[in-house]
Amino acid sequence: MKTRLTGGILSFVGFVLSPISWWNDLVINFPLSYLMALPFGLLNEKLFLPSFVIAYWITNIIGILLMHIGVNKIASKQKKNEKKKELVTTLIFGMFYTVLIITLVLTGVLKIPESLLNRFG
Repeated sequence: MKTRLTGGILSFVGFVLSPISWWNDLVINFPLSYLMALPFGLLNEKLFLPSFVIAYWITNIIGILLMHIGVNKIASKQKKNEKKKELVTTLIFGMFYTVLIITLVLTGVLKIPESLLNRFG
């Protein structure tokens, strides 16, 4: 029972961090990645974009790994081809959001707030 509960908790946290649904990247991973990238951007503005993308991928990878571990603890009987399809879909969404992050930063929609740059830069 404890293993199944742990698996459920890990799966839930993993789901929240993973790119499996359309909303969690916008609501969780983008803001979290932005916050993780800010200190690097304050050190050097050129570090903002790469650290944003790296942080985004880290949150997604951690989410996918936590889901995988959690589901294995619950002992999923999902077929291999279903798992492969889910992984491919996840990677496609992850790449889409990576392109979105790059586009938003390069076009100036997402940037380090001027007040922070003036304060720490």
